[in-house]
Order: sequence, then C-alpha cells, then structure tokens
Amino acid sequence: MLDRATCQYARLARDARFDGQFFTAVRTTGIYCRPVCPATPPQEDNVDYYASAVEAAKAGYRPCLRCRPDSAPGSPAWKGTDTTLERALRLINEGALQHASLEQLCTRLGIGDRHLRALFQRRFGVSPKHYALYQQCLFAKQLLHQTHLPVTTIAYASGFRSLRRFNDCFRTHMGLAPSQLRRQAGTTAGGLTLHLAYRPPYAWSVMQRFLAKRRIDGLEWIDENSYGRTFAWQHTKGCFTAIHDPRRHGFKVTLELDDLSVMKPVVTNIRRVLDLDADTRAIEAHLATAIPGLPLIEGLRLPGTWCLFEAGIRAILGQQVSVDAAKRQSQVLVDRLGDTLAEACGGLRRTFPAPDTIAASDLAFLSMPGARREALRRFAAWYRENPASHDTAHWQMLKGIGPWTVDYARLRGTSHPDIWLAGDLGVKQALSALGEDDIRLDPQVASPWRSYLTLQLWNR
Repeated sequence: MLDRATCQYARLARDARFDGQFFTAVRTTGIYCRPVCPATPPQEDNVDYYASAVEAAKAGYRPCLRCRPDSAPGSPAWKGTDTTLERALRLINEGALQHASLEQLCTRLGIGDRHLRALFQRRFGVSPKHYALYQQCLFAKQLLHQTHLPVTTIAYASGFRSLRRFNDCFRTHMGLAPSQLRRQAGTTAGGLTLHLAYRPPYAWSVMQRFLAKRRIDGLEWIDENSYGRTFAWQHTKGCFTAIHDPRRHGFKVTLELDDLSVMKPVVTNIRRVLDLDADTRAIEAHLATAIPGLPLIEGLRLPGTWCLFEAGIRAILGQQVSVDAAKRQSQVLVDRLGDTLAEACGGLRRTFPAPDTIAASDLAFLSMPGARREALRRFAAWYRENPASHDTAHWQMLKGIGPWTVDYARLRGTSHPDIWLAGDLGVKQALSALGEDDIRLDPQVASPWRSYLTLQLWNR
C-alpha cells in the first residue's frame, strides 16, 4: 500500500498513473472511488485509503457510480511475493469457484483449505469465496454500465447460475439492485463492447510493431490503432478487437462469444494479452535503479499470446530460426489445422489448432527437420493429457524442448514478469551493442521484472 501522502497527492491531481493502485473511501458518503474520479475531491479528514476494491467493500463502502471502480486497472503490487496466492487468484479469475468447490481448488493448488483461507484473510481480509463473488459483482457492474445486455444475460455472463442468486449477491455487495444501477448509470455502448483501462504511459507503437511482425493472417488482425484475434476458451470459441484509445487511457474492446458464461475469464485474459494491469512507472523506476545507464522505453508492455499451449507451439516453431521464418511456419500450421469461424469478427477466421489436432497430424506440410516435427507432436500429446496445466516444469523432459523454449512460452503465454532469456540471440545482440564500458548489466538485480528488461533489450 502506498503511503497516505502519496495517495493524497495522486487523488487531488487525478493522476491516472495511480489508477487501480489504491481506492479512496469517503466516510461522509459511504462511497469508494478511483484516484481519477471527476467528483469534487473530499476533505482529507473524511478519507480512508484501501489497496483494493475488495478491502474497501469489506469496510462497508459502495463503489462510485461516476468513476466506476469496476473499470480500474488491476493492482498487482503483491505479484511475486506469494506464488500460491498469485496462482489462486488466477484460477479464481478464470472461474475456478464458479464451476467447482473450494476443496477442488485447493487440490489443484496442492494446499489445504485452511491455508488458502489464511492467505486471503491476510491479503484481503475476506475468504476466497467472498473475494470471487465480489469480483463477479464488479464485472456485472461493468456490463450494466457499458452494455445493453439484459440483466438475466449479465447474471449468466458474470458467472451466476440463477437470476435470484445474482440479485441477492449484487444487492448485498453493491447496495443497489442491478435494475436500479442501470437506471441511475445509463448505458454507454451497444452489444459486447467494453472499455478496458490501463495506467499510462502505454507504448502502443512498440506493442503494435511486435504483434504485427508475428501476426498470423486469419488468426490475428492488426492495424495502426487496433489488434484483434480469434480464440478458444474451454468449450467455446470467439474473437475480439481492441482499439487503442489513448485519450481515455484504455482500449475499446468488441467481443464475440459462443457462450457468455465464460465472458469474465475471457476479458481477464484479454487484459493479460495486452498487459493492461502493469504498473510500468514502478517497473521502469526499478530497472533504472537496478541498472543505471540503461536506456528505457517508457510504457513498455509484455505482448501476450492467448494461452500457454499456443505460446509453446510458436516457441518450438521459432527454435533456431528468424522471426519471419517462425511466422511462416505458424501461418502454414494454422491454415492447415485451424478450425474455421466462417462468420466471426466480420470475415473468414481460424482458431489456433487444438492439442489433439496437432498430435494426430504427421505435420508433413511443415518445412522443417523431422526432429522438430516430432517435438511438436510430443508437446501437443502431452498437453492433450494435461489440458489445464500451467506447470512447465515437465516440458524439458520432452525431447526437443529446452530452456529457451520454456522461458519464451512462459513470457508470452502466461505474461510472467520475471523471465530472463539469457540465451536469446536478440538479447545477446542488444547487450553487445550496449557495450560493457557504457553499462554494467547484471540481470539478477532487475528481478522481479526481468521480462520487461528482456523486452527493453529486444527493442533497442
């Protein structure tokens, strides 16, 4: 949590760089706000500060209808300090407690439910189930504000299985019925269009160039101001297009889904792919202190791929070849094995091939050594047997997969913040160009943000 003086400065200045890092709760109104709230700032004596929306809600405050705390960027200040908590939050955001019990979640985490409850109580002051329900309500609030979807559809899209349960939970956590909130807030967009915010700055031109250079036609589309792609998530398929809106510090995202019940985890993953929750101001301050003299690009983000499996396949295709060569092979793979979405996102599109599809193919259409084709098939077969696994520890047991492949896949497939690609040719060339006399670079001191250091070097 930031100190009180910093929070006071940020809210009075309405500094968007602090958006999502803390929330301002006003005792006289019982409402909590983002630092960028357009309302008249309250007197400091009437203000409390909280590190998360969940903590503000637990203290009895309701979210503001003007600044909409549900739309704030995430605040991952805790990230890396407790990997078990980090993994638990990721699984909950993917809907783990919507479709399974707390005991089943604990089994996936390899810990007891008492330990998990203690982690959440220490970090947020609430139980895991309470945290999950509040996140569902915040997402529902965002849909009520930003779409014209019926309330029943919003309940389903937010992970609730009955309208009655949704109404009761929403009223408990938000202090209003969903229908009342919609009448007061109005709607600002039609269909499945959402505004996803970030904390500025955001180096969109760098992100755009990186993604454009690796774009797979039919799977992805990109222009000067937008990026879109198809995806598969659990049992459903869809696509999104994200249009950069620098004036509002965010992206206008249009979304198409076969099944709205997975909308919340899909939107969470879009945020990860575009790295919208990174605090680049803090990351770059750390890198500048750890490695004095290193030229830094302001607002640099990690360009994600949709899932770890896709990142692994693209990493194997990129072994010991140029970016352009890897892109060509990826294009052929998608053209031959990807499923067709005939009417999605305004044109003929394809999804990335599934593990069982790649494992069942001889991949003879790929122009590469036979050993690499077999590595692709072994990897796909392993993933077919372990579809929900994010554990890359076993990958190197598969012949043809080494440390670079695993690390590259983790950097782009999970957006892990602390990956250092020491053996990468681009990193080596950047270090050589910097020169030892100009800068002494010890990547260890850049932890826990070595992924961003890697990306800084790639863009030198």
